[in-house]
Amino acid sequence: MLLHFSKYHGTGNDFILIDNRLQQWAPAFEEVAFLCDRHSGVGADGLMLLSEDENVAFRMTYYNCDGRESTLCGNGGRCISAFARKLGLAGDFVRFHAVDGEHIAEILGEEKNGALIRLKMLDTHIDQQFQDGLLINTGSPHFVQFVTDASLTEVFTRGRSLRHDPRFSPGGANIDFAEIQNGDIFVRTYERGVENETLSCGTGVTATALAASFMGYVAPGPVHIKTLGGKLTVSFSQSGQSFSEIWLEGTATFVFKGKIEI
Repeated sequence: MLLHFSKYHGTGNDFILIDNRLQQWAPAFEEVAFLCDRHSGVGADGLMLLSEDENVAFRMTYYNCDGRESTLCGNGGRCISAFARKLGLAGDFVRFHAVDGEHIAEILGEEKNGALIRLKMLDTHIDQQFQDGLLINTGSPHFVQFVTDASLTEVFTRGRSLRHDPRFSPGGANIDFAEIQNGDIFVRTYERGVENETLSCGTGVTATALAASFMGYVAPGPVHIKTLGGKLTVSFSQSGQSFSEIWLEGTATFVFKGKIEI
């Protein structure tokens, strides 16, 4: 099968995007893992299918690079919205379905090879507060730890250990290490499914901003966040440990398109 694809990234978090409206491709575990492999395939943190949906513009299905279908990807949601716009499915505003429900994306402006996009996340709340961090689900489960120096944190080692912590059974959690820097936040994330640190994680950035507000480290949005791959902004309303009107804002950049035999 000859597969046509586009490659996008959201602040370094990169994805293979496929228009699945006509192909109706049902990928096998091994096919997704092959395509995402950075040595033998296209290379990406994840893969997304854009499929038809009779109620909204499209449906987003997300797979981690390990080949497994996964939960919401925030940066992926922004990138697939840019992809949908290029396909003529969206203007400056689009609704789509993801695994956790309906989302809205707004294109705020044009960028080189992409756009500045904000994505509305679903309302959420602090799930649990532990002595060493907070657990919050922003479409994907995240455990947020606040550290004194994120640049020196051994993200791979500590993240891999915490990702399988029994407290987060059965599926585990993504792990975010966050440092408060003069009212802004620097975040590094170990992502399950990738099983490594990524340059940026949209749901992780969102979870960190909400956790920081709950702890009183920052004022309720907009919160400016720096990742290894770039800058993102999270805005929201807060009532105690509950959050609404959550928006994730940042760039979504087209990298290249191609075709590959699978």
